[in-house]
Amino acid sequence: MSDGFQIVAKNAKAPFSLKLHRGDGMTLLAMNWKAAKPLRDFVGFALEYKEPGGDRFWTVKNRINFPNPDGSVNKVRTSSRLSPIQKFRWVHFPVNAEMEGQFLYRVTPVFMSASGELSYGEAQEAGIVLARETYPGKLNVTFTRGFISSQAFVDRYVTATDGMATLIPDKSGDGLGFVPTHPKADEALKWMGFEARSAILEVLDAAIADKTALVRVVCYDLNDPAIVSRLQQLKNRLRVIIDNSPEHKPDTAAESQSAERLAATAGVNQVKRQHMSNLQHNKTIVVDGKDVKAAVCGSTNFTWRGQFVQSNNAIVVRGTKAIQPFIKAFENYWTNDFVAGFGPTESTHWQSLELTGIDAKITFSPHAKDEGVLQSVADDILGAKSSVFYSLAFLSQTGGAVTEAIKAVTMKEGIFVYGISDKRTGGLDVHLPDGKIAPVFATNLSANLPEPFKSEPTALSANGMGTRMHHKFVVVDFDKPTARVYMGSYNFSKPADNENGENLLLIKDRRIAVSYMIQALAIFDHYHFRVVQARADASSKPIQLKKAPKTGQKPWWDEDYSDPRKILDRKLFA
Repeated sequence: MSDGFQIVAKNAKAPFSLKLHRGDGMTLLAMNWKAAKPLRDFVGFALEYKEPGGDRFWTVKNRINFPNPDGSVNKVRTSSRLSPIQKFRWVHFPVNAEMEGQFLYRVTPVFMSASGELSYGEAQEAGIVLARETYPGKLNVTFTRGFISSQAFVDRYVTATDGMATLIPDKSGDGLGFVPTHPKADEALKWMGFEARSAILEVLDAAIADKTALVRVVCYDLNDPAIVSRLQQLKNRLRVIIDNSPEHKPDTAAESQSAERLAATAGVNQVKRQHMSNLQHNKTIVVDGKDVKAAVCGSTNFTWRGQFVQSNNAIVVRGTKAIQPFIKAFENYWTNDFVAGFGPTESTHWQSLELTGIDAKITFSPHAKDEGVLQSVADDILGAKSSVFYSLAFLSQTGGAVTEAIKAVTMKEGIFVYGISDKRTGGLDVHLPDGKIAPVFATNLSANLPEPFKSEPTALSANGMGTRMHHKFVVVDFDKPTARVYMGSYNFSKPADNENGENLLLIKDRRIAVSYMIQALAIFDHYHFRVVQARADASSKPIQLKKAPKTGQKPWWDEDYSDPRKILDRKLFA
């Protein structure tokens, strides 16, 4: 298979198959043994990659190793040729993922003799083009890093004197005046913001450069000085709507401070405060100029936390026709600060973005009470044929049709369901594939990680700005021609449907569905690890690779061939 976003390796001599899935800034490698089961002395996979135009392979390193001869933990990150990956899938984040051309991956099976000597079998190789833009010139999916690679963050940026407090303001109200003091602040913030941060700033910079461009912004949170300063540079070419719900209404709130600054540069009549019937929860930017016609939407708030701490996504669409629904929605919000006025507008209908080759449409909230889309989304989830992946902030506390649909589809036989939801109270729920919910609280996300892992940053006490999941997306049947993704600022709840200002996109496209699937998979695996560790006694159970089994022992891969859910997992991706 070679459709550009899913590539199958072709070495018939290798004892396993390899399939590469393209994500945005990442690759999912999925392996499966060709025979009924692997050999008992098979101890994992060695992963290597070559950058486009490169002259050498780099090994993916493993933090988990075989025990030292005395049984102690080897804490050194080691080449996967010596410490193989004991998983049948792996999400790889190339350092230079934006490079043009193919990333070539080589995966080699590793075996272990009775004496502990390693040997290597026939490898599979396959190349995939990651390319920064999902669909160049039309649509780009972007993500924040969201601390998914949190051990990497610790390795690179956490020292005894420089931690989160030197990178992120402790209080959102302090955001506009906060200046990071971390010696590697620029590098760290770029790493944390990943592609979503750079994509948002690039759209604004292009708008500033295009002197004909008119910019319309709707935002819930606004405390990032880099974004506010760019909006100020637009002067009277900017019109902006900023939420003024109770959290954002006080004069001390960053949103009020930002509104005052923008009124001074754009004019008081160009800045509006509103909260509809509950929240003006959009995070949209629309640029309409001679040279630039682009719109930004998604879950990423224009804040320190939204871009540098939370797991978030943003989509950038381009084209004269694609931005029209965003412009119309802005004008309808501008004149209707209430459901009764906005609900009957065309903006609440599903509207095509008219992107050539991409089936994408959008609807804006609040809908009139009996004309929302929540139930239709729930029905679509219930109709899944193979899989549902989701990352939904506040799912546990909002309730409603989508929450019930998620519960129901999770229990369906033969449907693979992976999901995670964040709770405003400071904990985080991992919804396990067997339908159970395993709570992970903030203290468990950073403390008492067993060897060889290091402790990770704790939440900043004042505002709970630690590791959080803030996505709002659902992927249905990523592996089918009918693959689709729901995403936006919309929290899949009754308030999001009938009270808040929101946007919700429905995109029927496999390349985009695969990208969001990989993001959901990476987040789930990251937090599921913490669930496992929260249940274990971390001080007495270090994490180590399993050696080739002796008589009576089970190999590391036993559950992947005996547990029904893990069997489904192994087969679905490979």
